Amino acid sequence: MLYRIAQPADWQQAQDTGFFASADLTAEGFIHASELAQVLETARLYYRNSPDAVLLEVPEKGLAAAGVRVEREWAAGRQAWFPHVFGRIPLASISRCWPFPVAPDGSAQLPPELG
Repeated sequence: MLYRIAQPADWQQAQDTGFFASADLTAEGFIHASELAQVLETARLYYRNSPDAVLLEVPEKGLAAAGVRVEREWAAGRQAWFPHVFGRIPLASISRCWPFPVAPDGSAQLPPELG
């Protein structure tokens, strides 16, 4: 499973268009995603003060079936491999979505189902 923290505007746009995309796709050519063990640190570093964020769960098999390429690339700053999604994510490929409020200090809690 891949996970993506999404801002409300990006999630609303996905509801309207049928595809999740974000500014990183336009700027870098891919959507940044995380493995489950990386989600909380990603929230702390990049999503501080995002009380209306949501957490998207995306099975890689669903992306492959939709023809969307995923590659894991080394992020030297975090000393870890991260999944990068090379294209818009079809809404049908997102298996679950949870409210994922991130506090001003970057703290957040995983949904109980993922705990």
